[in-house]
Amino acid sequence: MYVVKSPLSDTDLKTVAEALQGALVDLVDLSLVAKQIHWNVVGPRFRSVHLQLDEVVATARTHSDTVAERASALGVSPDGRAATVASGSGIGSVPGGWVKDADAVGVLVDALGAVIGRMRERVASTGEPDPVTQDIFIGITADLEKHHWMFQAENG
Repeated sequence: MYVVKSPLSDTDLKTVAEALQGALVDLVDLSLVAKQIHWNVVGPRFRSVHLQLDEVVATARTHSDTVAERASALGVSPDGRAATVASGSGIGSVPGGWVKDADAVGVLVDALGAVIGRMRERVASTGEPDPVTQDIFIGITADLEKHHWMFQAENG
């Protein structure tokens, strides 16, 4: 059932919808991973890493809402359910329990790197079918790359 009519052709909509859904899944998972590590980080750099993780959570949550609303605007129902996120995320598993600050930084470097790689693919795939969605992805990627840089510098 389509409640909202998309201005895109069916072919373009399929490409863009898959990109938006994939981005939503990755961003929701990134926010969960960062919050999990945030709750469990320990070590001499606890406070700075703890606060930096909250910045990633805020960025991922804000952008996940933007992505979901873009999908809705195009007539695509976004799916951010836990099972969907768990089965579709490009982020690897994260350790349970306490996480040393240096290890926490490494987990975030890896998680952000995975999401950025997939976001760059989405930037490329949406340029022709929907420059509006591509523009959203470009902004998200820029924000994630800034976090990625900062976490890499943490262990530099």
